[in-house]
Amino acid sequence: MQYLISVIHDQPPSVTPEEDAAIDVFNERLQIGNHWVFAGGLAAPETATVIDNRDEAGMVTDGPFLESKEYLAGFWIIEAPDLDVALKLAAEGSKACNRKVEVRPFQ
Repeated sequence: MQYLISVIHDQPPSVTPEEDAAIDVFNERLQIGNHWVFAGGLAAPETATVIDNRDEAGMVTDGPFLESKEYLAGFWIIEAPDLDVALKLAAEGSKACNRKVEVRPFQ
C-alpha cells in the first residue's frame, strides 16, 4: 500500500546542512528498503497559485489556498505493507527533516 508523508512546517522555508544530510540518509534508507516511490520539497507558500475552475469560473489567485502559520513544506510517497510500518518510517522521516509529518494512505 502507498502512503503520503506530508512534511509540515511553520518557519520560513530553509533547510540546514545537517537536516539536508539527514534527509539524504533517510531517502537512501527508503530506497534500499524498497519503500521509496517519490519525494520532493516545495517552494514557499507565497509562490503558490490557486486555480478554481468549478463551473468554469476561471478564478486564479496568487498565494496559498489557505492562510495558516503551518504549511506543506514537502512530502514522501512511500510503499509499506501496513500502517504500522508507514508510521515507523514517518517517525524516522520526521526526525531526519526536523519537522512534524502527517501520514495518510492512498485510496
